[in-house]
Parts: sequence; C-alpha cells; structure tokens
Amino acid sequence: MCGTRQRPAPLPRLGARLLDVRLLGARLVGVSALALAVALPVALVGPPAQARPKAAAASTVTVDYDIALAGLTIGNAQVAGVFEGSGYRMDVSARLTGLVGVVTGGMGSARASGAIASAPQPSSFAIATKTSNSGIAVRMALARGTVTQAEITPPLIDMGDRVPITAANKRGVIDPASALMMPVQGRADPMDPANCNRTLPIFDGATRFDVALSYGETRAVAKPGYSGPVLVCNARYTPIAGHRPDRPGVKFMEDNREMSVWLAPVEGTRVLLPVRIAVRTTVGTNIIEATRWTRTGGPQGSSTAAAASKSATQASLAQ
Repeated sequence: MCGTRQRPAPLPRLGARLLDVRLLGARLVGVSALALAVALPVALVGPPAQARPKAAAASTVTVDYDIALAGLTIGNAQVAGVFEGSGYRMDVSARLTGLVGVVTGGMGSARASGAIASAPQPSSFAIATKTSNSGIAVRMALARGTVTQAEITPPLIDMGDRVPITAANKRGVIDPASALMMPVQGRADPMDPANCNRTLPIFDGATRFDVALSYGETRAVAKPGYSGPVLVCNARYTPIAGHRPDRPGVKFMEDNREMSVWLAPVEGTRVLLPVRIAVRTTVGTNIIEATRWTRTGGPQGSSTAAAASKSATQASLAQ
C-alpha cells in the first residue's frame, strides 16, 4: 500500500502571524493616518516663515502614497495640504488593502488646521481610525501650542500602567497631522540641512512623545509630479507621557535607529512635506512612499522651486 501523505501541522504559526497582522494593521492605520509613521513624524519648531506676496492664491498639494511592510504593499495613504497666507489645513487618510486589509479592515482619516508663525500653531485636530472589530476617535482644540480641550471616544481603559499626562505635557505641542507639514526655517534654502535638525513635540490626544530629527544626506528623486532634491532626515523616538513603559513595543521604538523621513519642498510655499517615511518594526520595515505629487494654485516658478532646482544638480552629483 502507498504511504499516506502527512499534512502539515495545523497552522499555529499562521494563526500567530495573522494575529500579528491584525495587531500590526491596527497600529499601522493609526501610524499612517496620524503621522504616516510612528512615527515619524512630524512637528516643528523654527523661525518665522518668509513673507508671501500680497493677495497670493492658495497653494494646494496632494501627495498619494503606497504603504509597504517587509517589501509587500499593504495599503495606501494620502496627504492633502492647503496653504493660504499664514493659514493651513492638512487632511490625511490611510487604508489597508490586500490580505492585511481583509483581515483587519483598517482605515483612518485625520484633519488639522491652524496658522504658521514661528512654527505650526494648530487650532483644531480630529482623527478617526477603525478596524474590523474596533474604532477610536480623537478631537482636540489648541491655542498657541497648548491643548485646551481633548476628547477620546471610546475613553481609554485605565490599566494603571500608563505614565500620567500632566498639564505641562499639553503645552508647546503639535498634533500629528500638522506635524507632517514642516515650514522652512527662517530665510534658509529649502534644502538647507538645518531644516532636518529639530525636535518634534507631538501630542495625539492620548500620548505625548518627541521625534528628534537630524540631517542624514541630500538625494535626488523622480516621482510623478515632483523631480528634484529631498532632505533625508534620521529620526529617533522618545516617549514622554501616556505610554505604557513596560510594553515591549515601547522599548523597541526607543532603541530603534532605523527610522527616516525624506522631505521635499512645496512650490510656491515655504513648506516641506514627506515623500518617504521608513520605520523598522518587529515584523519588517514599514515604508510609506509617494507615488504621485500634485500641486495646484499659488505662484508659479517661486523662489522655493528655483532653490530646489539648483540643489537638485548638487544632489545628483553627490550620488
């Protein structure tokens, strides 16, 4: 008689991996919609933006992104920014697709608005994320960098192991959606390495953390809608309050040195936006990379664009 073929052992590993995928999916929706990565990022402290021409038309930029984990595309995201005078509005959305999307049902969206002075000064922030079995919404009001009101629905369950958030933790902060928009420092060239060197004080309604950026290099990229130089900024994460310090993920992110964000200038403004965010996770590197860059309105052929064009040649020669 022929021997019977043995079936593979019942799928404990697959089950564990699907659990990891569900948990990761929930995190990535929050990460992608909030900051497009832990992570990443991205607030800013810098000198006042350069004066704009009188009666300048609003500049609008929309950046579409693919979200990949360990080399596999698992979702997409979009950031849309509107810049008019000293005001701004940022809309961020993300959705997980493919197997991860089927398993988690993950999606999220966020909006922030405010003014740009020496740094972004958000006045309002809202985010909603959901998976197939849960959801959360956060709304915040801010004034001059201070949170005046915050509401989380449903409220977080107090397990007694979170670092308490104090009133001081809610001062001098920026929300995660506003953090994606980085004003050029003072009158500096948009590609000045100093535009990387900053610490980003982020509060998302539940946790307070810093992301410290530092200059790594300048590269040239070519994307549909944008071809030119980008600043490559390295990133480090430091939890401040609201986190659970005994969680392995918190320690992992504190020690994580494999995080970066690539910044490109928005023509007609003194603002930089991410074209790529990379964060190493426990299950592979999460990369959020622009697939299309669309800009409308605002002055054409601005000094920002001219400076970027000049820097592109230097960046290309440096490769």
